[in-house]
Order: sequence, then C-alpha cells, then structure tokens
Amino acid sequence: MHAATWPREHPLEERLLHIDPKAGTIRDAKVGDLPAMIRPGDLVIVNDAATLPGSLFGRTASGDPIELRLLARQGAPSRWKAVLFGAGDWRTKTEDRPAPPRLEAGDTLILGRSDLRLEGWRDPRSDPHVEARIEAIDPASPRLVTLRTDATLHDLYRIGRPVQYAYLERDLALWDVQTAYAARPWAAEMPSAGRPLTWGLLLELRRRGAKLASLTHAAGLSSTGDPELDARLPLAERYDIPAETAAAIQAARRSGQRIVAIGTTVVRALEGAASAHDGRVPPGEGETNLRIGPGFEPRIVDGLLTGVHDPAASHFALLAAFAPRELLARAYEHAERGGYLGHEFGDSSLILPA
Repeated sequence: MHAATWPREHPLEERLLHIDPKAGTIRDAKVGDLPAMIRPGDLVIVNDAATLPGSLFGRTASGDPIELRLLARQGAPSRWKAVLFGAGDWRTKTEDRPAPPRLEAGDTLILGRSDLRLEGWRDPRSDPHVEARIEAIDPASPRLVTLRTDATLHDLYRIGRPVQYAYLERDLALWDVQTAYAARPWAAEMPSAGRPLTWGLLLELRRRGAKLASLTHAAGLSSTGDPELDARLPLAERYDIPAETAAAIQAARRSGQRIVAIGTTVVRALEGAASAHDGRVPPGEGETNLRIGPGFEPRIVDGLLTGVHDPAASHFALLAAFAPRELLARAYEHAERGGYLGHEFGDSSLILPA
C-alpha cells in the first residue's frame, strides 16, 4: 500500500473503510460519514496527547554525529528512554540508518538546534544546546538507552523537531503532527487515528447523541531501525484517565452503550487499565505493557477508528482482537486495490458493528 506523503487539505474527504465484524462486511465511506456510523449514546474516547518535538540532533563528546528520538519519559521529567541513530536524518529509511557510535553509561551527548545537521554543526558554545547523560544501555540493543538531561520542556520545543520517516516529501512542522484537541505534550509520535477528526465533526457526533471523552496516552515510536527492538514494540507506555472519563465508561457499561476508541493507543490505555484492575477502569495515571492480539477479548472497547494497517505491522495484530483475521486480510486487500493510503497521514478504517 502506498503511503500518504503529506497531510491532506480536506480531512473529512479522506477515505474511511468500514469493517463490520458481526456481518463480515466491508464498505467504502469518507471520514465525514463517521457521525452516521455512531449510535446515539455511544461513548467515543480520544487520546488528547500532544506530539513532542522529540527528534534531537547533536554529537557525542568525541564528536560523532547522533540523532536522539525520545521514546518515553521515565518518572522524573529529566529522565527518558530514547532511541539513538548514527549519521543522517529522516530522509534515509529508518532500517538503512547506521547504528549510533559505541556508547557507555556515563557518556554525554550534546544536543543542539534541530537545523544543526551533520554539515551544519557549529561550536555548541555559540548555539542553543543541552546535554544528556547516558544512564543505561539496553543489553539487547545499543540503540535503546535511558538518559538524564538538563533540557526543560521549553528547551525541547526550542531545539527539537517532530519524528518523521522517509516516505514523507519534506520537513514537517510541529503543527502538522497535532490533533485538533491535542493537550499535554506526551506523545513521541502523533496519535494519528484522531488526526482527521475536526472540531466540526466532533460537534456533529455530539449533536447526534454520542458522548465524547478523552484520556492521555504517551504514544511511542513506531520504528527504531533495529528489527529485534522493533519486535518488542510497543514498550511500556504511560496513560492518564480523568475521573470524568472513568465515570463515563462505567455509565456506558452499566447501560449497555458501546465504547468506541479513537486509535490503538486508547485501546491500549483502557484495556491495560482494565487488565490491571480486574476489569475496572479507575481514574488516574498508570503504565501498561499490555500486548493485544488474536485471542485477546476486550473488556472495555467495542470498536475502534484506526489507520489502514499492513498485515505485517504490529497494529494489525491488535486489530485481530476486534475482527477475524480473515476479514481484516480481506479488508486490507480491498483497500490496497482501491488505492487507500497508509501511515500516519493516510486513510482510516472503522471496526464496529453497524
């Protein structure tokens, strides 16, 4: 399937593939048709995490070029898990990027402005820069590190840029990777299922009787360039479920109304919380390492809006918890024949009984 190479101008006109797991049917629609597919009383939950400028360029103390991509905050604001790359930038396919230079715990990285590429690096004493110190290196992958940095959130916005990949046609601006309702800057990559949802569409959902709620889930990276590390994705991710959302979920389950997740990150937050609390979704922060796939029986989520995922992608395995794999494979073949576009700026699919 071809990738969408840039954000499109009219999100409500983008294609939406409706997969009905009960009827076993597939039909073509548009994102703007979504309100007609949601029943009055359905609870629609979005991930309101804003996308961080989590790609930071710099050098090691010995002068080797490096790119650091933030993966997840580790408790304290100054402590992060991150993925490291060697020379180059997003224009090279992730799997073709060289590994980072050899590093050890205690080594220091000097990170500068996002426009300081290899050929553009200048003396960090004359440029905005921050330091990051390696605390630990994952024994299975030298790309995955835990580090501490003196960078504040303001610093990240000053020197960072969005994570992006080689199928895109040019540099992304930070506003290109935000949903309309983005709030706290938690996500390493955009929670892209919600990207085409305009405020007008959300208001139309509410006008038709749907209920809307939100949570915050720290969506991680989708690719690291290391096949063994990619096989472990997604790693543990944190979430925060507001009291209002927890109450709305409880009310929906009590009244038999459906819960529709906007994106796999919402599924992971809700099902992870339910798995940790005997089927309940309490309010508050938590962390989940739940992996959802064939055979998993969702306790909370009845359907979801997501992208059009390749059968080889990790997200595809999660979808198999909501529809038979044969139906999903048939839907993907239909989408591919029909010219649907993939990846974060691509078209959408809705897995939900009519």
